Amino acid sequence: MEFLFIFLFILLAALFVTGGLVASRLVAPHRPGRVKNRPYECGNKSVGPAWVQFNVAYYLLALLFLVFDVEAAFLFPWALAFRGAGWVGFLEVLIFVGVLGVGLLYAWKKGALEWV
Repeated sequence: MEFLFIFLFILLAALFVTGGLVASRLVAPHRPGRVKNRPYECGNKSVGPAWVQFNVAYYLLALLFLVFDVEAAFLFPWALAFRGAGWVGFLEVLIFVGVLGVGLLYAWKKGALEWV
């Protein structure tokens, strides 16, 4: 009986998605043309190939930003419940920050924080 509700929920979700896509296709105007199918980038005409290689340092810096952004997201609730966490909670957060600190030192040593 429990699986029936899960199946109905999945079916309802699929119907919502399919219904939205079908309704959008029926209602939205579709008038393709040569001008509309051209690539558009901020009002400038495209110059050169679309395939351009970027330096991997940009991606490394973005990943480091995400890691420390998630760290802040985890530390905020801990700071709110600091008194209830006790010494065990404090030790766990120290280990968490310590592991991230070691990762930061490793990235710093490898030069991932140097701007190219």
